[in-house]
Amino acid sequence: MTATDFDAVRDYDDDQFSAVEVFRSDRLKVVCGYFEPGQFIPVHAPGSDVVIHVQSGTGVVRDGDTNRTVEPGDVVVVEADTDRGVKADVDSRLEALLVTAPPPSDAEHEPVRRGLRQNEFDP
Repeated sequence: MTATDFDAVRDYDDDQFSAVEVFRSDRLKVVCGYFEPGQFIPVHAPGSDVVIHVQSGTGVVRDGDTNRTVEPGDVVVVEADTDRGVKADVDSRLEALLVTAPPPSDAEHEPVRRGLRQNEFDP
């Protein structure tokens, strides 16, 4: 069994969001995401479903063409091959549990790396 809590693995990064991997298999990836105000996971559309549970803070989750405002306790599911991204509000840290199935490939995360290099939420 894998068990942790947000306090035990909390890791903020001044430069970009921090994703602390909690579990990975061929079928599933689980990370705790930590976002300083305004930080984000750039919009991308991998071939995996994602479940996002907001632990604390506020922000938006992109689901296709819609930006959904999120707050503690919210659960958002974005289906595979749909544009998605996560962004903390400019005045709030955001902590969220992100579960992807199956785990995205390295190639599917290239738009994330590009968006971070260019500092663009929607590259």
